[in-house]
Amino acid sequence: MKYVSAFLLKFILLFATLWIILGLFFNVSLSDIITTSIILAVIAFAGDMFILPKIGNVAAAVSDFALAYIGIWIIGTFLFEGTAPVMTAAFISAFFISITELLYHRYLRNFVFDNVDKSNNYRTSTSFQTEVSKEFHNKKEKE
Repeated sequence: MKYVSAFLLKFILLFATLWIILGLFFNVSLSDIITTSIILAVIAFAGDMFILPKIGNVAAAVSDFALAYIGIWIIGTFLFEGTAPVMTAAFISAFFISITELLYHRYLRNFVFDNVDKSNNYRTSTSFQTEVSKEFHNKKEKE
């Protein structure tokens, strides 16, 4: 259930950001914004599940910027009608999406990922960790 709520949160963040920027400033239709949000949310969520625990918050936000910029640019070329400057809209949208992704990645790290070191933000597993301890018996008892 935590993955479903994390996906819905990602979709809501993407939709709100794209609606404010593309809808209000570039006059893109609501159906195009919803379509773009769904496509980007699915791809970016899959990337966050695999990439974020391995490379960290800032590097994942940079990769989300690149994904959002290229994704909005390609989707916008085919969907957006009118005289909207697609590259400018994609750059501005990707910039604000990457800012919201920093907060979203913190949410994932704190509430969704179970096996992540909170300070370093990488997955840890203790299944192959060796034990180190002192001997419990006294050497004098053997004699």
